[in-house]
Amino acid sequence: MFPIRDHNPSRRFPYITYSLILLNALIFLSYWHILGDPSKINPLFQNWALVPANIKEGSAYFGLLTSIFFHGSFMHLIGNMLFLHIYGDNLEDKMGHLGFLMFYLAAGIFANFAQFAANPYSDVPVIGASGAVAAVMGGYLLLFPRARIDILFIFVIIFKIIPVRAWLVLGIWFVLQLYNGLAVPAAVSGVAYWAHIGGFVFGVIATLTTWKKLGGAKFWYKNHGAPDHKEATYSLKRTNIPKVRR
Repeated sequence: MFPIRDHNPSRRFPYITYSLILLNALIFLSYWHILGDPSKINPLFQNWALVPANIKEGSAYFGLLTSIFFHGSFMHLIGNMLFLHIYGDNLEDKMGHLGFLMFYLAAGIFANFAQFAANPYSDVPVIGASGAVAAVMGGYLLLFPRARIDILFIFVIIFKIIPVRAWLVLGIWFVLQLYNGLAVPAAVSGVAYWAHIGGFVFGVIATLTTWKKLGGAKFWYKNHGAPDHKEATYSLKRTNIPKVRR
C-alpha cells in the first residue's frame, strides 16, 4: 500500500522538484553498473556518503549534503523520487523555487545530522534522499492536511486505488518511522529511521513561516485543510476485456 499521486495540482511549473529528480537519476545512472562490485562501489560511498564515524572524528562534513544525492538501488531511487514528485511540487508552489531549493538542501543536512546523532560511531555509509523527502512530506502535512492522496492497495491479486486524506497517509508513515526508530537500535538497522524522523520534524517546523504567510490557522479554516484551489480529478476507464460470468 503506497501513494501514487495527489489531487493537489501546483499552479506553477515545479522546476526545482523536476530538476532534483533528474539530478538524482543521473547521479545514480553514473554508477549503477558498479553496484555489484564492492571494490569499486564501497570507495565511492565512503567518499560521498554520510559516514557518522568520520563526522565524529571531525572530517568529511560534506557527506551531510552529498549523501542525499546517492541511492543504493533502483527501488530506493524510485521510491524517494515518487514521494518527491507527489509532494514536492506543492511546497515549491508555496515557497517559491529558490526557497524550496534551500529548504530541501537544509532538510537533507538536518536529517543526516539526526541520523549521525542516533549512531555517531557507525562506519557504515548512509545514503539516500529519504531525510530531505521526509521534510517535504512534513511540510505538505502542515499546509494541506486534508488534501486527497490516492493509495494503490495491493493484496495478492487485488489492485485497488483508494483516495485518503494526507493527514492519515503521512501521519501513519511518521508513526511507523518513530516506532521503528525507537524499537530497532540504529547500530543494527539497515534503514536510516532517524533521518526520516529528523527530516519530517524539520519540514513541519521550517514550513511554519510559509504557513503563517498564507494566513496560518485562517488558511486552514478557509479551506478546511484542503488545497486552496480546485482539486484534480481522475477517472478510470473500463478495459475492453469482456466480463466472464460464473
